[in-house]
Formats: sequence, C-alpha cells, structure tokens
Amino acid sequence: MPVQFRDYYETLGVPKTATEDEIRSSFRKLARKYHPDVAKDKKAAEEKFKEINEAYEVLGDPEKRKKYDQLGADWNRPGGFQPPPEWQRQGQQPGGGFYQWGGDGGGVQFEFDGTGFSDFFEAFFGGGRGRSAFGGFGGRQATAERGADVEADIMVTLEEALHGSTRTVSLRRAGSNKVENYQVKIPRGVHEGQRIRLRGQGEAGVRGGKSGDLFLRVRLARHPDFTVEGSDLIHEVKIEPWRAVLGSELVVPTLEGNVRLKIPPGTQGGQRLSARSMRPAARLPAQVRERSASHW
Repeated sequence: MPVQFRDYYETLGVPKTATEDEIRSSFRKLARKYHPDVAKDKKAAEEKFKEINEAYEVLGDPEKRKKYDQLGADWNRPGGFQPPPEWQRQGQQPGGGFYQWGGDGGGVQFEFDGTGFSDFFEAFFGGGRGRSAFGGFGGRQATAERGADVEADIMVTLEEALHGSTRTVSLRRAGSNKVENYQVKIPRGVHEGQRIRLRGQGEAGVRGGKSGDLFLRVRLARHPDFTVEGSDLIHEVKIEPWRAVLGSELVVPTLEGNVRLKIPPGTQGGQRLSARSMRPAARLPAQVRERSASHW
C-alpha cells in the first residue's frame, strides 16, 4: 500500500545540504515556536510539533539521514511513493523491523492514528507499524494457535513522561472499515524504548487460539531545551568564565518551572551540577560550559 512521502527538509525549513548544526538550530527554533505549552492554538501547534519531531528524528541522526536521502530521488511518481527496488529486495527497513508494500507479503497490517508518527516514518524508520512483532514481548515466539504480537511506535513528550497521561489511539485492521479506539495510559516516568501493552489487540489467533498483543514502543519527543540520559534531563548552560571561577547563582529551567542553581567557585567547563525543584521527579543535572565574556 503506497504511503505519502514526507519531505523532512521542507518541514525543518533547511536545504538538503544543511549541516548538523543548521538542522539542530532550525529544529530548536521551530520546536520552541510550536511547543503546545506556549502556542495559542494548542491543537494546531501539537500537530506541527509532531511533524517537526519526526523530521528531526530522521535528519538529526546521520545514519537515518543517509538512508532517507536514498529514498527521495523518485518520490513524486503517480500512485504515491514507493520505495526503491533495492529496498524491496532487502525486505528489511532501516529500523531493523520488516515492511511490506501492496498485499503480497506476510504479516498483519494495521493503520494507526494518534501515535504521533506518520505511516511513512513507521514504514522506514519505526518499530514496525502494523507489522507482526516477531518474537513478541520478552522473546516469546508466536505459535500456530496464538496470534502474533504487533508493535508500533508512540511519540511521548517529556511533559507526558514526567506527569503521565492518557492518549486516544485508533487503529483500523487490514480489510476492515471499522475504526477501533483505545485509551492508552502512559505511565509517569516512562522511558525511551519502553513498551506499553494492549492485551489481545494484536493478530487474531487461529483454530480458536488467543489473539496476540499490541505493543506501543515509546519514543520520547525531542525537546528544544533538554536532552535525556536515562532518567535525567540535561540542560546546557553557558556562562562567563568569571562566574565559573568565582562562583555564582543562575536561574535554570526545568519541566516544572525555573529553579535556582548554585555555581560553586572553580567550576570546570563540562561539569554537571544537579538542580532540584520541589518534586524529585523534576531533577535536572545542568551541564555547565564556560563561555567567553566577549559573547555576552
């Protein structure tokens, strides 16, 4: 089934010759502009924010960008975008899963909405949208009786990961016009790569067997001000050398508002300091780097 090609360069407003720094800078500028917490039209901003995140997920990764560039030479052909012939022969997508085009392949096809990712992204860079999750959860192999597990990706903002949320995800199974809606609970503290399980919503079983499960694999949305390392948020603070030598105090952002960060005398460039808000979950190690006073 053809999917709509996504021009990620156009989404980020950069040329195909853009450097990594130019791509990162454009992402941060757009992400701040369209972040749902600051935009007036939150619904429109949320959709734009997802598009920007998806584009940066690919173009911000050198390997994914290289593979994406291989796809874009013949994207506007009649009938919708189709992958290059060599990709079809390989039968394997860049993310390590499998994909199929048309109806001649094996496995299950689901169409999702509400996950935050497009069909194009999932087909080439996702965890296998609408595809059987071979081996299932924890390495369990689907049997002849039990239906196969299916997995897809779900984009989760850092705010959702901090507080938890409930999202509506809809799916339509191949060969059916019925749209099924599910309330998916995103637990507080969810991390990159974690799977949210929907029991019995995978591939139907055969000969009376149970249906497989549906797994939504968490991908944390990129943030213009923070990066994620394990359970910590990293915010880079650039300060004048004299502040690092003599010591000072800064106001730094967290996901729950600004907090004061004490810079001890003799702080070195690249040193990490921990800023704590009222809630332990908002712990923020701030990476401090020296910056020439002439830039201020």
